[in-house]
Amino acid sequence: MNDDCLFVSDLHLDPGRPAATCAFLRFLAGRATTTGTLYILGDLFEFWIGDDADDPHSAAVVEGIRAYTAAGHRCRIMRGNRDFLLGSRFTSRTGAEVIADPAVVRIAGEPVLLMHGDLLCTDDHTYQRYRRRVHHPTLQALFLALPRTWRKAAGDIGRRRSRGHARSLSPAIMDVNATAVTGQFRSSGCRVLIHGHTHRPGRHEVLVDGNACTRIVLGDWYEHGSTLSASGGRYETESLPFD
Repeated sequence: MNDDCLFVSDLHLDPGRPAATCAFLRFLAGRATTTGTLYILGDLFEFWIGDDADDPHSAAVVEGIRAYTAAGHRCRIMRGNRDFLLGSRFTSRTGAEVIADPAVVRIAGEPVLLMHGDLLCTDDHTYQRYRRRVHHPTLQALFLALPRTWRKAAGDIGRRRSRGHARSLSPAIMDVNATAVTGQFRSSGCRVLIHGHTHRPGRHEVLVDGNACTRIVLGDWYEHGSTLSASGGRYETESLPFD
């Protein structure tokens, strides 16, 4: 059994960015087949209107993941702030597994904490209030009951407001809160945390209760593809060029 893992996040796949989608489908058919498990840590899509999405772009991505898992590869997906409506129909269509946020997995025999990353940005109080609302089961059910065209329009409005909100904040507020990071390390008992969301790829060493911990931030897929590989307890970033 191949214990190696690959991690990606913040692909924000959208019909308006076909190069990113093509790169991801090539990745599924190529590099991703060499690993034991592929983890997608949120925001696979720019916006997911629900599992009844029937546009050609969504269908192509779903089919790409289905072909990947049908070939015997494992794909585990975490919901992000743009695709929090991924549900059971999506998993049955793709063969992927949706995992909780946060989640603790074992890599090379060691527990590793996985998150999308938005829960760590606690200084952005407006966003955290919004996150609590949109994750409420009743509100999600009401939204999914709307016609697809209405949901798409609502998603377009939400993205515009999100961009405006981001422009109004300082970079520090939109980044992770150090206390929140320490709290996650402490409560999980892990020494490694991998997350996305902030679009600020990097590796950060953190001292928690005298223990050396590592926070690894995944890159986005705007200018090129970005992956993190885990093999034998070592973590290395890789860049995938767009055509």
